[in-house]
Amino acid sequence: MSIDYTLYGGELSYFTGKARAYMRYKGLNWQEQSATREVYKTIILPHIGSPIVPVLETVDGDYVQDTTDIIDFLEQRHPTASIYPGGPRQKLVALLLELYGDEWLVMPAMHYRWSVLDQQRDFVLGEFGAMSAPDESRENQISIGEKTSRPFRGSIGALGITDETIPSIERAYAEFLMQLNTHFTHYEFLLGSRPSIGDFGLIGPLYAHLGRDPVPKAMMQEQAPEVYSWVERMNSPQPLSGEFLAGDEVPVTLLPILETLCREQLPDVLNVIEKNAAWLTDNPGGSIPRYLGMHSFTTGGVTGQRVIHSYSQWMFQRALDHYQSLSGADKVGVDELLHTIGGYESMQVKLRHPVQRKKGQLELVAK
Repeated sequence: MSIDYTLYGGELSYFTGKARAYMRYKGLNWQEQSATREVYKTIILPHIGSPIVPVLETVDGDYVQDTTDIIDFLEQRHPTASIYPGGPRQKLVALLLELYGDEWLVMPAMHYRWSVLDQQRDFVLGEFGAMSAPDESRENQISIGEKTSRPFRGSIGALGITDETIPSIERAYAEFLMQLNTHFTHYEFLLGSRPSIGDFGLIGPLYAHLGRDPVPKAMMQEQAPEVYSWVERMNSPQPLSGEFLAGDEVPVTLLPILETLCREQLPDVLNVIEKNAAWLTDNPGGSIPRYLGMHSFTTGGVTGQRVIHSYSQWMFQRALDHYQSLSGADKVGVDELLHTIGGYESMQVKLRHPVQRKKGQLELVAK
């Protein structure tokens, strides 16, 4: 029997974890292949143009890059047990939490991988080496990983991870873990017994980095065992099972997390939108650089500087497009929720320049 899909990635990869969990939940006919040096050379670079994972290959020879695009591509083909809730409140929450997992939890994820490398060096570097050269000895894999991981190790300052912000990043993550642990004491997934796009957004950082690297994994198991159990459920799901909560219910246990998202992340995203718009005004028809300098951000009550990640707008637009499509009672109900979590004003933003992804490149363009 032929395989319908091949996912190129790695166990240590943030976004491969997101795609892998989704494909397992959907019960697809697929295989995962490590993104070795040879795979990058012969498959990823020729078809995608950039050395990035994950990449999905179909049996027909189509290639899809970007985990959100991979998921939406597969959702169209396999709509049974959709991971997008039908209720307007639940769908907005799911999309916002996907944004949170993709774009904000990268700070604790990268901190707990690279700032504590001295405590988990052989494991982390060995994993990098194993992905590139699976047939090498572990000693050689560690040596290879020392080289291939350098760009990632060198990026943490740009992400806002500094001596000044590390205590606040750790404090914010500990609070998030505690809040999520409380939630999973009562629920299997974020919005019921079926995982949503929000669950798949969170599993990226909470598995590959925070639930698998030795130091943060031990912390999660000790401080948030229900979160660790959720990680295990996400990685070994019952395909196509479960339901979202009835009545478009958003559990009160999610409200503290959503309040933090609105307080910390949304101001960051709105500033990214301003920077993207200014760039597009000055460069009509151009492709926005992935990074547009640095700007201020706040987490855990402390302000630092982090890179202006233009892609954040595209992810936020998913939630904004849903919100702007609402009317009548649906909008009233969502507005009540937004007022409760402090996100109403942010969702009133008017985009001068909506953006979109363009096939064959990582940079965004005007829509």
